[in-house]
Parts: sequence; structure tokens; C-alpha cells
Amino acid sequence: MLSTTISAGNLWVLAGGTVDETTLANGSATLYVDSNASAFHTTINGGSAIVKGLLSGGTMGDGGYFDVNDNWVDAGQIRVFSGGVLADISSAKNITIGYGASAYNIEFSSGNNDISGASINGTEVSAYLSGGSIINGSLEVDRGGVVSGIRVLGTDADNTGTIQVTNGTVYNAVTSGYGNLTITNTGSVYNLSANGGGITMSGGFLSGGTFENGGTMTVSAGTVSNVTLGSGGHGFINGGTQWVKSGVAIDTIVSGGTLNVQSGGVTSGTMVTGDGSGDDFEGVGGKGSGTSISATIGTGGFQYIYSNGTASALTVENGGASYITSGGTLSGATVSSGGKIGLSAGAILAGTLSLQNGGTATIYSDAGGTIVMDGDTNTGLVISGLTEGGIVTTVISGFNGTTGGDSDGIVLAGIKQGDVHDVAYDSNDPNQVWINLTNGHAIGLTIEGVSSHGNALVVGDNNNLVYEVCFLAGSMIRTSESDVAVEDLQIGDDVIAFDWRNNTDVIREVVWIGKARATVRPELSDDEAGWPVRILKDAVSDGVPYKDMLITAEHCLFFKDRFVPVRMLVNGASIFYDKSITSYDYYHVETEQHSVITADGMLTESYLDTGNRSSFRQEGTIVTLRGSVKSWIDDAGAPLEVDRSFVESLFHALKWRENSVAGCQIPAETVEITNDPDLHLITQMGAVIRPMRRTANRYSFMLPSETHSVRILSRASRPSDVIGPFVDDRRYMGVAVAEVQLQCAKKLCDITAHLQEKMLVGWHDTDWTDCAWTDGDAELPLGDHLTHGEMGILSITVRAAGPYHVRTKQTVASAFKSA
Repeated sequence: MLSTTISAGNLWVLAGGTVDETTLANGSATLYVDSNASAFHTTINGGSAIVKGLLSGGTMGDGGYFDVNDNWVDAGQIRVFSGGVLADISSAKNITIGYGASAYNIEFSSGNNDISGASINGTEVSAYLSGGSIINGSLEVDRGGVVSGIRVLGTDADNTGTIQVTNGTVYNAVTSGYGNLTITNTGSVYNLSANGGGITMSGGFLSGGTFENGGTMTVSAGTVSNVTLGSGGHGFINGGTQWVKSGVAIDTIVSGGTLNVQSGGVTSGTMVTGDGSGDDFEGVGGKGSGTSISATIGTGGFQYIYSNGTASALTVENGGASYITSGGTLSGATVSSGGKIGLSAGAILAGTLSLQNGGTATIYSDAGGTIVMDGDTNTGLVISGLTEGGIVTTVISGFNGTTGGDSDGIVLAGIKQGDVHDVAYDSNDPNQVWINLTNGHAIGLTIEGVSSHGNALVVGDNNNLVYEVCFLAGSMIRTSESDVAVEDLQIGDDVIAFDWRNNTDVIREVVWIGKARATVRPELSDDEAGWPVRILKDAVSDGVPYKDMLITAEHCLFFKDRFVPVRMLVNGASIFYDKSITSYDYYHVETEQHSVITADGMLTESYLDTGNRSSFRQEGTIVTLRGSVKSWIDDAGAPLEVDRSFVESLFHALKWRENSVAGCQIPAETVEITNDPDLHLITQMGAVIRPMRRTANRYSFMLPSETHSVRILSRASRPSDVIGPFVDDRRYMGVAVAEVQLQCAKKLCDITAHLQEKMLVGWHDTDWTDCAWTDGDAELPLGDHLTHGEMGILSITVRAAGPYHVRTKQTVASAFKSA
């Protein structure tokens, strides 16, 4: 029977019968579909349909109802019971799908709907729903009910599509807009796709899911496994966001999203990757106590462990980073080559951190725990907060090496060469070494077996690095007899030195020769990686040098009565880093006093022992015992000159000789430069905040309630890279922050934490009293102004910013100690 309209009366479809395109026009019309009968494309604007067989396709108005069973039901409902089948229904409302019944491709538009199973004579009989959608309606899945392939959509915050999963199961659901799944009790959801919308859990189990474009997961109890948090978010949430408050999340992948773990929440096996923008991260702690177990932070990914948060069995891979703020705890970690981990002051290292060669770990003196340095050329450990001395509570293990250049190293951030008075070992403890500072304070380090190494400690300037001053094999040293290869010199030989004060040559005896081997670390900046510098023949003047000269980056050349480090003269053409040489032997030649000597026809320096003599093996058959460590201030043969006003003109003068020098290199393609700092914030809870407005040099940010601290993130570059090597400033500079104000609750608060004498993490010392530079990632405490639901506007005045390399590789390493 086709295209039938029933205005009153009854239509019976018996077993084997079929009706199609039936319309029930008013409340007195009834359609009966018997077992093994079928009704297709039924429209009910009034009246009712009672179905024991198949009802497929159709639309139900506000005054109609379906009863798919023997039972009469209230108007405006559909009930599908054992044996009944409901398919292809649009605008369905108030549906109950009972045990043993099935439904396919149902569009739930509003009302309260239910799908459930039951136990009959001890046999579980489940209801089943496949396909379809929920638009601004709700569906409860209970008592063993099964749903597969449904789409959940809410058009706005007041009209949400919802599935309540109590004790049933949902497979392959999709949420968007304001659509949401709620899991309680023993409900289970498998392979959820949240492209907007999301899921709320207070129990149950979620296995497999992808959250993108604002997709949100809130877990107050229950277990989550194999979840991917993808890209694309809005407002305070970038990408899909998983909030784990007191449940468990297992095998989560964060790629372009954020994972926040609070109040008893636990994550296990999390993998975090991203594009390095800082929008891709796992945040643990902050409110209550969160725990991250066996997380892996991959390329471009970040992890933040906040106060009361704990990370254990952490792995930071190449390009990944983990930061533990004050009150956070790190219990066991491995930092791979190219990985980075940082513990702020007050952060706790409760276990062992394995620092692999090429990885970087920054700690404060109060961190505790143990750091094991893997390999023999590991220079990635940085210790901050020691400018006023102090005892480092962290035990350093595995510190060793074969020779200088093949040795481990430790950086003391903020300690300059002139700050060190002397170094002493503790006669009562073979694992203790003391660095005595000129301000009367001392730094105590516990390094297993340190006294047996017999090593001196060297502190570099600016970046706190050791730069070894030496010649490569083949350098020709002018002696009283002839020019002799540096590797052939012997203790007792006489070399020609230039007495620049009296403008005459003098004889100086060689009193010590040291040899070491260097291995280049190409992941670092060129001036720090260990590449040798090649000075082409005639680069300085005709015949100077008389052949190509190879020296290390910190070796000084003599110009106008002063020593200048060759790294400040590298022009990429006639003076350049020779990247064809990745390992090499190099030599120190020490004379009776620090002297201006001649190598390859070029005036240069002899060795000045500022404390790294033990990095070298003494050459020759004669053994000499040397005296105390010397300094550039008191013992240099000529002043060390690194001031831009002197070096820049020299740099350009040498560069202008390119046309007179054979074999000049073609400089690498110019790196793109920008003055845009890309300034943004990350709160202690992990929310990424972009500026709401910018007026001239003042940036304003809307902060959510309970924001007690932020990190100021921006681009960062070294002045020596973006201005020129003739600038002796190799710090990564972000933005210069002056006035900071927080507007909240009709009051304006001045924030001055960045201007205090004791610098916070990520801030550089400065001569300014009202402004400080960040390093591109700086902490800024705000206090407790934003509580009790109050939001605020943080305004930051930027006094200076840029220029920046658009893509700056910020790998920081080197050593002040050579084993």
C-alpha cells in the first residue's frame, strides 16, 4: 500500500504485509504493524503507530507517538521492545529502546530518550542502536544498552545534545558544537571523535578518542586510555583539552592540544608532541595533587609540573621540554640528546635524573636528588641561583672524561670569570669541591670522585662557558731558529715574542705544552659547538697569515696592542667556521709569561692558565709542575678587548679585504629577521593567553580567575647573532619588560617581582632598576589578586624587543669544568 493518509480510524498491517508513505493526520488515527510486517516512511502528525515488526523511515510531529510493542504508550513517545526494529527516523523524540530491540539511523531532535538492555532468565539481552544523530536532544544508555556510530550535536550552550552512558556502551561516536557524552558508573565509550563538544566522566571507561577544535574532556573519576588530543582550539583552550581531576588517563597523545592533571588525577604513558609554539603541553598540579607517570615529551612538546604536581619515570626526547615549577616534584627522568628539562627554585628532584650527552638540565641549588651525566663529553648541566654562593644539594654522578674537549662539564649560571677567587677540594670528603668567590661566599658541589680527577674549575664570562684557547695541529710557531709545527715544540724551546710596549722582539722559553682532542657538537650555536675557525691566507693583510690558519673560536689575535677573540671577527667569507672538521687535536703553548707570539705569520697569544690546565695532557718527556691559576686582569700579556666600539670597526676592515683574499666562502643565505616578539603568556594552570589588545608598546592580557603566576613567552635571539659577532653578548634576549600592572576588582596593582634583586627564572641581570630582559621564557608571580571568581587584565610595557631570527635554535650548553 502506497501514499496513504489516515485522518481517523485504524489501519492494520498483518504478517507479511508492507505499507509505504503512510501519514497519520490527527489523534484519532492509528497504524498497527504486526510481527513480520513492515512500515516505511511513516509521518505522524497526530495519532499513533503501534509496531511489533519493522518501522523504517519517517517523521514524528509533536502530537504523535510510536509504540513498537503490545503496550499502549503516552502520546509523544516511541518505545521499541524485544524483537522490534526502528530505522531511519528523523525528528524523533522521547524514544525508549528496550532489551532485545534494535534501532538504526535515528535522528534524536529533542526530549528524553533511553536505550537499555535487560536480563531474562539469566540471559543478557541488549538493546542496540546504530548510526543516526542527536541534535539538541538527549539519550541515556543503561543496563547493557549498546550504541554505535552516533553523532551528537548541540547548536548552542542552551541546546546541547547529550548521551548519558550509565551502565551501557557507546562505540564510534562523534561530537561537535555543544554535543557532549557523560559517562557514569560502569559506562564505557570506545573510539570517540570530539571535533568540538566532548565528554564528561565521573566513572566508567573511555578507550580511544580524538579531541580537536575545542573538543574537551573532563574526568573527575574513571579511566581513560589511548586518547589523542589534537590541534585547533579557542579562547583559553588551545586544541582539545583533557582535564584529569581525580581519574586515570593512560597512553594519551597530546599533539597540538593541552593536558592538565589536577586534584588526584593520574596520567600514565602520555606522549606529548607539537610544533614548539608552547600550545602543546601537559600540565600537572596547580590545584590539588596531580601525577604524571611514564610520560614521553617529544619534538615540539612541553610538560609543566606545577605546585603539588608530580612527574615520575619521565622521558624528554629530542626537541621536547619539561619544566617543574616551585612546589612541583620530579621523581625519576631521562633527558635524551636535544631534550631539555628545567627545575625552578623550590622544585624538587626526588629521584635520579639521567642526563644523556647532548641533553640539557637546569636546576637550582636546592633541587636535591641525583643527576647522572651520561658519556664523556656531557656539558648540559646548568646550576642557577649561586651568585651569593650556596651548597648544591644535588649529587652529581658519572662526571668524567678522557681529555679536554672529550670531557663532561657543568655550567654555573650567573658566575663570571672575575667572580672566582680560587677552587679547593675538601680534604675530608673526596666527593666535595668548593668554589670560593671574590664576594666572600663559596659554592659547594658534590661530584662523585671529584678529588681523584684532579681538575680545576673554569668559569667563563657572559654565558658561563669554558672556551679553550689553543692551536690546531699544523700551526707554525716562530722560534729563535725557525717556524716549527706546534705539535713538534718541546718544553725548553725558545719562541719569539713581541714586546709591544717597547716595540721589539724578545725570547721566551716554552715552559709547558698541553694537548687535547675536541669533538664538535653541531646542535649548538657555531661559536659554542667547537668548530675550528679558518683564517684564510692574506685575510688580515698581504702575507698575514702566510697560510690558512686554524684556531679555536676563543683564541685571541693581536691588533693595536690588544687581544681580540677570533669568534668576534668571523665574517663567513675570509674568516669562517670550518664545518668540514668535526674532531681534531689542539695544543696549548705556555711561555714564562703570557706573551704575544707569532703563528702562521699572525700575531696571537700564548697559553694563559685561567684554570683549565688539567683538561690537557702534557706533551714531551719533561714533566713540569705549574703554580697558581692566573687571570686576564692581572697576568695577561695584553688587554683583552671585547668592546663593540673597538671590535666592530676591525670586523668591517677585515671583511672589506674579501676581494683581496683567494678562496673566500660564499656566506650562507641571510636569515629572516623580525622585530615582532610574538608575545604571549602561559598561566600556572597551562592556559595560553594571547594579547587582547596592544597600544604602542603596551600589551594587555585577560587573565582567568585563580591565576597566581604567568610565564612571559616570546621570540628570543642572541645579539651576537642578529647584530653581529662583534657584539660580545651571547645571551638569549626576549623582551625588556618595564611596568607591569594588574587591574582587578576596581583596583590597580603594580607587579614588580621581575625588578627584585634576586632574579627569577628566565630573567637576565641588568643595570636598569625599572626594567629587565627576559630570555624568551620568564616566570612572573602575580600574587593572590585573582581569587573568588575574579578575572583581571594584566598590562605589560615592553621597552625594547628584537630583532629576532624568525627561527632561532635555542640550544644552550657548554661547561665551566673540564674533566
